Amino acid sequence: MLQLKPDRLGHEEFRSQPVAVCGKAFLADMSGALFWPAERALIVADLHLEKGSAFASRGQMLPPYDTRETLQRLTEVIDFYRAETVIALGDSFHDVGGPGRMQPDDLAMLRLMQDHCEWIWIAGNHDPHIDVSSLGGHVRPSLDVEGLTLRHEPGPGRTTHEIAGHLHPAARVALNGYAMRRPCFIGNGLRLVLPAFGSYAGGLNVLDAAFAPLFDGEGMAVWLLGQEGLYPVATRLLRED
Repeated sequence: MLQLKPDRLGHEEFRSQPVAVCGKAFLADMSGALFWPAERALIVADLHLEKGSAFASRGQMLPPYDTRETLQRLTEVIDFYRAETVIALGDSFHDVGGPGRMQPDDLAMLRLMQDHCEWIWIAGNHDPHIDVSSLGGHVRPSLDVEGLTLRHEPGPGRTTHEIAGHLHPAARVALNGYAMRRPCFIGNGLRLVLPAFGSYAGGLNVLDAAFAPLFDGEGMAVWLLGQEGLYPVATRLLRED
C-alpha cells in the first residue's frame, strides 16, 4: 500500500485511482464519485440534497446552498467522464420531503443532467420513497449489474460483489507529525463503500466499530479524498478521532 502522496498543484495525475471489485474495474474519483468505464456509469452515494432546508425547518439555520453546490459538482464529474448513466446509491435526499423543497433552478439543473444520462435513484433510509414525477429517472430498491449489487446500506458480515454507501466513510491520517481528516473510499477487492458526495453529509471514521463487521481489518484499503487528488493510504497511518 502506498503512503499518502502530497498534493500536486496544476496536475490531474492523482485525480482518480483504479479500484477493483470482484474483478470489475472502476475509477474512484477525487470528488467521491465512482466511474465504471465498461458501463459508462457514474455512481455516487449520499447526496443528502435539501439537508440545509430540512435543518432550517427545525430552526437550525444553515446556508441554503448545499443542493446547488452538490449538483454543480456532480455536473462537473458527469461531464469529465462523459457518463451515460448515473446511479445514486440512496439518501439522495435528506428526507422524503426534500424533492418538494428544491428550488426551481436546482430542479432545472437536475433535469438538464438527465437529458444526457439515464438516471437511477436507489432508495435509502432517509428517502425510502422517492416521487420521480418531478425529479425524473427511475427508482430501485437496489440494482444488480454484471454480477455486482449496488445498494444503499452494506450487507451484513462478509458480503461480496457489493458497492454501497450509507456509512459516509472518512479517515484520519497521521504522517510526519501532521494529521488530516477527509472522506474516503474503503474496500477490500470484494466490496466497496463510497464516501458521501453531499456538501453537508459529514463522515464516520473507518476505524469506528460500524466498519469492523464489513472488513474485519483484513485486506482493507483506503483511498483518501485530497484537495488536489485521490490518494491510497497505508492503513498503518490511520488514526481514531
